Amino acid sequence: MKKSARALAALLVSGLALTACSSGGSGGGASGDAAAPAASALDQASGTTTVEFWHSMTGKNAEALTALVTEFNAAHQGKIEVKPVFQGSYDDLIAKYKASVQQKATPALVQVYDIGTRFMIDSKQTVPTQAFADRDGYSLDDLQPNIRNYYSVDGKLASMPFNSSVPLLYLNTDAFREVGLDPAQPPATLAELGDLAKRLTKKDGSGQTVRYGFGAAVYGWFVEELLAESGSLYCDNGNGRTGKAAKVSFDTAKGAEVVQWWADLVKGGYAANTGRQTTDAQAAFKAGTVAMHLESTGVLRGYTEAAKFTVGTAPFPKTAAGDQGGPVIGGASLWISGPGHSDAQKRASWEFEKFLASPEQQAAWHTGTGYFPVNTKALDVAADKQWVAKYPQFQTAIDQLAATKPTPATAGCLLGVMPQARKGVETAIEQTVSGSKTAQQALADAAKELQPAIDGYNASVG
Repeated sequence: MKKSARALAALLVSGLALTACSSGGSGGGASGDAAAPAASALDQASGTTTVEFWHSMTGKNAEALTALVTEFNAAHQGKIEVKPVFQGSYDDLIAKYKASVQQKATPALVQVYDIGTRFMIDSKQTVPTQAFADRDGYSLDDLQPNIRNYYSVDGKLASMPFNSSVPLLYLNTDAFREVGLDPAQPPATLAELGDLAKRLTKKDGSGQTVRYGFGAAVYGWFVEELLAESGSLYCDNGNGRTGKAAKVSFDTAKGAEVVQWWADLVKGGYAANTGRQTTDAQAAFKAGTVAMHLESTGVLRGYTEAAKFTVGTAPFPKTAAGDQGGPVIGGASLWISGPGHSDAQKRASWEFEKFLASPEQQAAWHTGTGYFPVNTKALDVAADKQWVAKYPQFQTAIDQLAATKPTPATAGCLLGVMPQARKGVETAIEQTVSGSKTAQQALADAAKELQPAIDGYNASVG
């Protein structure tokens, strides 16, 4: 289902030439009609204002989203109608969005994944969330600091966080107890995780591995997370926060250490190699053939329902005990379109964003999906408290993010070709696992191969 990163990056770069160039700074990012309209825009509109809302939610996440849309539409009947339109994977959606820019037919509201943030700013097609908040005197203080940190550029919130996730270490607690380990004492570092993976690996009488100690998809996101945990930057210029990122820095000794650790576990027979498809890695964990597993909070609800063992959660591991960093949030945010849309549509989109970001709705979203609530007050809603009490696995993510200090490292890298960067790291992991290259050489080659795409993207946006 996913498009190739190279094709996607080429599409984004070529398409940007058709949009207004940004300034040479790090962000802000809005079109010529970027002003946020007042509430009177809806009062002055005749009939029902329709908001076409593009998204990428599936399964239980789609069900939860539909319920929220239905509730909002019922409360604004005759005034606003949000029409959700599924557009495929995150990669599919952003490619379709680029085509819609060229056709001058963008949706009023669009959900874009975290690593699309730099592109959305540079597209100059949106009205920043900060503009609406400033006009209304709407406080953004209740947004979780680390989540707000990711989507803010030059101190201003570019988009409204919606479905935010953080990475967790998932545990098969039954497997832990089977080998005499206490799941309440999970590994805190990569070294500890590696040691436990060896103890948790199980073979049958013929020597075939029936359970690996560890397993995760070959997913570049995890390397980003581990670098952030160590306090390291993924790209230059303050992770793209003080100016446009001009080069990546994942090819450091720390990056190589992370990739080599992963490859050594696979080559040693202690980690499953399920490839790049996240669904394959998820299936292995749910089936009990992997005892420890890296994934986001977004799958927690599904895991607790599908697994035939007790699912435990632990904080994402550190690369070393002294690491001062923390996780980078994942997921997606909501962007309000500017050009080609009426003030009423912009305002209606903002009203929907505020609704979704409210404590009550974020509590419903949190308990219905497992995504982290972007509004800190959602955790005080009675239904949310009851859910966390029933499923204490959720508390791990809450505590982990609360303990993370917002820094450039934990803000994550803003890079116009971030999807391609992530795929480059995945190739490096595969090369290291196969033994065709050392981790250091594989990452250095990935950074070198990515550089023309970075240069081309930055040149295309001014």
